[in-house]
Amino acid sequence: MKIRFGYVATALDLWNASPAKTITFKQYSTLPKNERLDKLKHITAQNLHHTKRILHYNIAHEIKLYRFSSSLAPLATHPDVMWDYITPFQKDWKEIGQLIQNHKIRASFHPGQYTLFTSDKEKITVNAIKDITYHYRMLEAMNLHKESIINIHIGGAYGDKTSAIERFHENLKKLPREMKKQITLENDDKTYNVEETLIACEKENIPMILDFHHHMANPTDTDLNDFLPRIYNTWSNSNTIPKVHLSSPKSQQAYRFHCDFVSINFILPFLKMAKDLNQDFDIMVEAKQKDLAMRRLVEEIASIRGVKRVTSSAVEW
Repeated sequence: MKIRFGYVATALDLWNASPAKTITFKQYSTLPKNERLDKLKHITAQNLHHTKRILHYNIAHEIKLYRFSSSLAPLATHPDVMWDYITPFQKDWKEIGQLIQNHKIRASFHPGQYTLFTSDKEKITVNAIKDITYHYRMLEAMNLHKESIINIHIGGAYGDKTSAIERFHENLKKLPREMKKQITLENDDKTYNVEETLIACEKENIPMILDFHHHMANPTDTDLNDFLPRIYNTWSNSNTIPKVHLSSPKSQQAYRFHCDFVSINFILPFLKMAKDLNQDFDIMVEAKQKDLAMRRLVEEIASIRGVKRVTSSAVEW
């Protein structure tokens, strides 16, 4: 069983390399009108430059998983801005895509918590589609739109989970087919647990990303062992292996919040469970210390008896 590791957005080991520099709409509105677009372009150019720096860092450290920042183009979906964030940077988008493809990096996006399809308010669904379109257009500009995923949660329950799930399936039909093909679903830490998310994935033929920390915060009545083969099976029609999110609680009092690093003791039960299936998979480390947390976790897992480190960021067990 081979496991590859990646991290989210920012490489903390690089100096001043945030790909998520932004500006609020209030700040934008206070600028002279003839300076507003230039400001958006300047910030986006910085974010794309830092993304390229991060990708070169990933290449040097043999990191084959990377999640792009969703904030690459500030205010791109704001109804009072809606600017062209693709055309001025075509060369940059293409260069980023080529780095990903040439070095076989598995790239993804993870829109925020308000990108959901369970609301009974049409405006919420329209905004969700707008946000998915924003992410998809960036993938398209990088020529990654047929291989990279956009991961979302099911959404809220609004006091009636059965009706909300029904709306999810109905509202998802409004998403363009080519975009839906790139969607994955993840279980969340409060509302839709592993079983509920898995059932939705199986119904929609969408791959499921298991988040183990979320599962521990929002468990099912049935043991995770019973669901893991089915979760992996949701990836059978895709061209890639299953993907899992790992993090650990900040504390017992702040259980749902991510810790700076990942506790090996917290995730070890899952790793042993996965070992029994002997299925290759990828791990996205969701820790506050980003790449530093990922590298520490690789070191700790590689020290387990029977685990062999095969690259800087991958092990075999």
